[in-house]
Amino acid sequence: MTAGHGAAPLLEPAALVGRQAETDTILGVVEGCGEPRMLLLLGEAGTGKTRLLAVAADRARGAGVLVLEAQGSEAESRQSFASLHQLLLPLLPDAGTLPAHLRVALETAFGIAPAEAQPDATLLRMAVLTLLTGASRRRRLLLVVDDVQHLDRDSLDVLGFVMRRTAVEAVRVLLAARGQTPPEGVAADLPVLLLGPLTEQAAAELLDAQPHPPTGGTRIDLLQQAGGNPLAIVELCRAARTGGARALPGDGLPQTQRIQEMYAARLRALPETTRRLVLYAAASEQGDLATVMAAAGAGPGLRDWAPAEDAGLVTVLDGRVAFRHPLARAASYHGGPAYLRHQAHKDLAAALASDPARRAWHLAAACLGHDETVAAALEDTAQLAERRGGFFAAARALERAAECSPEPADRARRYAKALRAAQNAGDPSWVRELYDKVVALTEDRDLLGVAACGAGIALSLSGHQRQGLQVLLSALRPHPPADGMTVLALAAVLQAVGFQSGLPEGRLPIASLLGPDRAAAHATPYAELTAPESVEVVRAVTLAGADPVKAPELLARVRRRPGAPGLADGVPEMTRLHALGGLAWYADESELAVEFYRRAYAMLAAYGSMGPAGPTLAAMGSALIDTGRWAEADEHLEQTATLAAVHKLRHLEIDVEALRATLRALRGEPGGVPADPAWTAVSLEENRATHARLLRAAGAAAAAAGDFDAALRHFMALFGEDGTPLHYFLSYRSVADLAAAAHRTGRQEEAAPIVAAVREAVGPRPTTRMTLLLHHAAALTGDPKDAEHHFRLAVVNPGGDQWPPARAQARLHYAQWLRRRRRPLDARPLLAAALESFTRLGAAGSAEEARRELRASGVGGAPVEPDPLSELTAQQRQIVRLAAQGLRNREIAEQLMLSPRTVSSHLYNVYPKLGVSSRHQLRDFFGDL
Repeated sequence: MTAGHGAAPLLEPAALVGRQAETDTILGVVEGCGEPRMLLLLGEAGTGKTRLLAVAADRARGAGVLVLEAQGSEAESRQSFASLHQLLLPLLPDAGTLPAHLRVALETAFGIAPAEAQPDATLLRMAVLTLLTGASRRRRLLLVVDDVQHLDRDSLDVLGFVMRRTAVEAVRVLLAARGQTPPEGVAADLPVLLLGPLTEQAAAELLDAQPHPPTGGTRIDLLQQAGGNPLAIVELCRAARTGGARALPGDGLPQTQRIQEMYAARLRALPETTRRLVLYAAASEQGDLATVMAAAGAGPGLRDWAPAEDAGLVTVLDGRVAFRHPLARAASYHGGPAYLRHQAHKDLAAALASDPARRAWHLAAACLGHDETVAAALEDTAQLAERRGGFFAAARALERAAECSPEPADRARRYAKALRAAQNAGDPSWVRELYDKVVALTEDRDLLGVAACGAGIALSLSGHQRQGLQVLLSALRPHPPADGMTVLALAAVLQAVGFQSGLPEGRLPIASLLGPDRAAAHATPYAELTAPESVEVVRAVTLAGADPVKAPELLARVRRRPGAPGLADGVPEMTRLHALGGLAWYADESELAVEFYRRAYAMLAAYGSMGPAGPTLAAMGSALIDTGRWAEADEHLEQTATLAAVHKLRHLEIDVEALRATLRALRGEPGGVPADPAWTAVSLEENRATHARLLRAAGAAAAAAGDFDAALRHFMALFGEDGTPLHYFLSYRSVADLAAAAHRTGRQEEAAPIVAAVREAVGPRPTTRMTLLLHHAAALTGDPKDAEHHFRLAVVNPGGDQWPPARAQARLHYAQWLRRRRRPLDARPLLAAALESFTRLGAAGSAEEARRELRASGVGGAPVEPDPLSELTAQQRQIVRLAAQGLRNREIAEQLMLSPRTVSSHLYNVYPKLGVSSRHQLRDFFGDL
């Protein structure tokens, strides 16, 4: 973006959110002593170019650099040397030191001396070059020129000459121009930094940095409209703030005086016919050129669009009309009076008779009160959108349908449906707004149960577990709803909130709610529960979450049943896979959990929303870490962080940082759990799952740094003095880490009672994973005479290979125990296997420890090549695995919802990385096929 010379930039300092890499690049130009010495910043209006230049100039001044600045101006673009004069103004007192002929040329060009003849271009260029070179000998220089596209041509010519001839290290140049390509007159070989849109996460952070940012549907609508443009985010946020909660209704076009002023002159300059076309284009969401022109009653030609294109408002290409800037659309829409906007929506609705969904939206925009016909049309539109996976569009349509409904009962029903769609879209604050509207309109127990499901999970994702439990339990007491599917849905949400909270009141009622019999599916408002297969698995995972000891039996029972051929796609199958992932996770079948979650997430992504995955994303991150899929874990956590930032999922933001810190510690990288003041907004007392993850991360980081006293303190905090777990599921999975820290500090007697309590809590038939962890812990903290027995049981079971980090750690500890008992020959194979695992995982610290132990046992530790699969993206690994199983490209594409060409392209790119030349060689990379 740009601002007038000498004026404060339109963007607040918060606009630098999401521009750290770009800031580092330009500061490298300012501070560096090598290349590049010059840089051109490019980007559309509002991307932050001016602000970045200001940061660079401030840093340079702080370092004692002389900063020469100029800004191009449309008004002065026809005045020769206007921009050059602005740039060199601080150096003009030094012009007297130039040779007479150069001084005269400079002063004549700037109007300081009378012009007896046309200034000699060559002399002027040499004068400027000499002036800058002389100044740079006394002090380093930084030339900063903004809005280069508006520089007068004479100034640009001289500047280009100076840049080509300046070889002095002490002269640095930063330019900025609007657009995607260098403006005319700028050297094509100049290094370029293109400022694109902010990432979703950075855009959300910038929005949150504004005063009183909007919430609910308005927040997501704003982010979608802004398209990652910082100026658009700031201005649309200001519009929402001044216009209230309904500043972005329906078509989502806000108005502020500032937005209007930005484009007022350009709009006024357009011919009347063009203004009409631009208004209709702004009112149309899709930008379909034929529809816009038909609605506006325009002729067949495109001539009337030319003035708007010349003004930089729109581009017309390939049958579509697009606005050049998000704010241009808002200004164009409000550039016309209200009656014309109303007429535009009516005309667009008439032109869209063959497209009921879009027609309904324009009828709604033209609706000035209650209209059941419009409400019903919008409800039909929402149903179609939801079938196509457009949860956000469905929620918007249903909310607007409720607003148009004349009858309170219909209004409540549609708000409840909107709430469910908003929940699937993953927007907790919007769900809570809609819940308040439902409660205010109805006392229907089933409808209130539907609303409570959405509100409960929304409150949970926002970090308010006790409030979420209260809402859910109030929908079940004094008696549950009559509809069995609503009861199942309430129990499932209650379990999810109960897991995150770790509080018993979220788990205790579940078994009695669901009863001993399997629920049968029937007509239900829950698309997820329309198939018996999905109902059965949802019931099973709900029971498993309430009592994880039963999870293995429940998983085995579900997997024994044949799959349903009719569930190849759709919401019920997505729900079944998602629930199977959770069930496998509770049963400690980590690899199975990863596989089911992958498939469910792929379907959710195709539906355009990861909202329903919110409660399970941290579990997937843990499973990826525990199974050694660390590159995929990085990618998954990055995507989860974006989702958490966009939708303000408070506890999930902390979970991501805790899991990242754990992963860093396992890799042996420095750094602990980062402190974040925002975390105080989440009570760890009622978010015990998050608290447990933070404690595990802190303990792992302390152990990686060699501070085992601190590590033990953190791991011990996962349990009470009597061994009662902080979290009924997660605490137990750190028992071997606790024992290892106790062993390192010689405090085994403190850990032994906790190990015994864990053994009793997991029951007589623990999962394979818990069995191995308990043997590992007992070997480190139990009776020394039983240590070898437990060590052998901790490493001998082949089922433990699905948790490579834990298996390698157990081997290392067993080998260390053997070596200290002077049995180096027995220790060597264990150390070699541990070293190989740690190296392939990328656990540098543990690999070095194993290498030292191996050397001490009399063997040189040769380096192990890292796993080539770790260099692939998560999607590439999925494709390779399926190809290794023998699936053809089309079959892989159908399963992952990609095009066959994309699958083929990925395989072509990964073959060289894996060192293979044919498909059948891929099986060698997977030992479980």
